[in-house]
Amino acid sequence: MFEQVEDLVAEHADLEKQLADPDIHSDTGRARTVGRRYAELGPVVAKYAEWKRTGDDLAAAKELGDEDASFRAEVPDLEVALARLTDELRVLLISRDPNDDKDVILEVKAGEGGEESALFAGDLLRMYQRYAERQGWKVELLAETESDLKGGVKEATLAVRGRNEPMPWSRLKYEGGVHRVQRVPVTESQGRIHTSAAGVLVMPEAEEVEVEIDPNDLRIDVYRSSGPGGQSVNTTDSAVRITHVPTGIVVSCQNEKSQLQNKESAMRILRARMLQAAQEAADAEASEARRSQVRTVDRSERVRTYNFPENRISDHRVGFKAYNLDQVLDGDLDAVIQALADADTAAALSGSE
Repeated sequence: MFEQVEDLVAEHADLEKQLADPDIHSDTGRARTVGRRYAELGPVVAKYAEWKRTGDDLAAAKELGDEDASFRAEVPDLEVALARLTDELRVLLISRDPNDDKDVILEVKAGEGGEESALFAGDLLRMYQRYAERQGWKVELLAETESDLKGGVKEATLAVRGRNEPMPWSRLKYEGGVHRVQRVPVTESQGRIHTSAAGVLVMPEAEEVEVEIDPNDLRIDVYRSSGPGGQSVNTTDSAVRITHVPTGIVVSCQNEKSQLQNKESAMRILRARMLQAAQEAADAEASEARRSQVRTVDRSERVRTYNFPENRISDHRVGFKAYNLDQVLDGDLDAVIQALADADTAAALSGSE
């Protein structure tokens, strides 16, 4: 059992040697990739060592138990411990999402519902910012288009970066889809509850080496940044719009003061979108595998409802319900995300049997 772990143990040892070589740290990208893989394999290697040690102890206790009652008495506890470690190691060895060690580009877009939808999109944006801060991740607002009402957001893009486990993609990947809100809008004079929605798109941030973009395939336009209502917020043409002609993907950024900074932000978003498109195409070819994963729920489906009158949050993919919506919007997303992660693990375990 677990023969394949020996390969992972060897890989872990090789990565440790690479990290000990000072030369690797001259290439920050390479050092980061190696460091993350080393950290990813660490729990597997440690659990495997504990599993082997317990198995050896059990074998020794059984062998010596015929002559010594004290060794015989240890057998039941060691058998229980070995069974537990077997289950734990099996979970660690489930086919892992290759993007789980990646950072994230997260987009929030207002949907149907006018200003109320934009206000809800703003709520979601702040919820993810606060959740990221709770996790100790670095959050960067790459792009934002505000609505006319204070606090409203037509669309916004965040970059979320982490250094230690859990990494942003491993938790935020479950957030993609249509999020629905039920509440009395601030613009409603009759006190009636309205329903509106906003969309969330989560993409693993792509390294430059992962997505090759031919500069000749890009059309880059520059224009003057503007704020809500068309008011000028910049006196130079610093805003950037990049169109990837072959795919038709368009990215705009105007948050930064310089054209160069906006171009860099736009390229980060473009790479993430292109990587996401490539992965979705690959997922479509493996439809059976897709159906076994919580994370591949169709983005067109409603994934979650935020009911303000009842202070309730409901995730429709796993039947999760909680009555702490105010805390969730303040960034306390751990319970609902863990429910989705547990369902993902259970589906993968079922598929591996």
